[in-house]
Amino acid sequence: MIHLLPYQIPWFVSGPAIGLLVVGLYALVNRPLGASGAYVQTIEFFRGGVVAEPWRVWYLAGILAGGLAAALLRGGPITGFAYGPLGHALPMILLVPVLFGAGTLMGYGARWMGGCTSGHGICGTSALSPASIAATSTFFGTAIVVSVALDLVTGGAL
Repeated sequence: MIHLLPYQIPWFVSGPAIGLLVVGLYALVNRPLGASGAYVQTIEFFRGGVVAEPWRVWYLAGILAGGLAAALLRGGPITGFAYGPLGHALPMILLVPVLFGAGTLMGYGARWMGGCTSGHGICGTSALSPASIAATSTFFGTAIVVSVALDLVTGGAL
């Protein structure tokens, strides 16, 4: 199949597009954009509970459909058990619990902080929310510390 999409959309296209999306969402519904909020609303929808913001269910469906469409336009999804450099550094018996634990911690942290990186980092900081600025500083600070630690421990292999 012909690859119709580049590997990565240039920052000067995606950045302004995300900014316009955030501004448009505030203009239409006066709510911040966030993936964890969409996830929570979608879970409530499938449980038969009260969905306070039904548009968030469609937002999550759009994320999934957009990812699938992009994969198909790039020649099909990449399948396999490889997980980049981390997958090469750890055997599968260790990789699965590491990824599961990391995902659990990220999900717990997102719910505890009242939002995810997209909600706090993109919308909250642009609205000058002190909580979002603190959360985003924590995200970036932790990422820097973990990256440097992994670089030192693995000798640059990760």
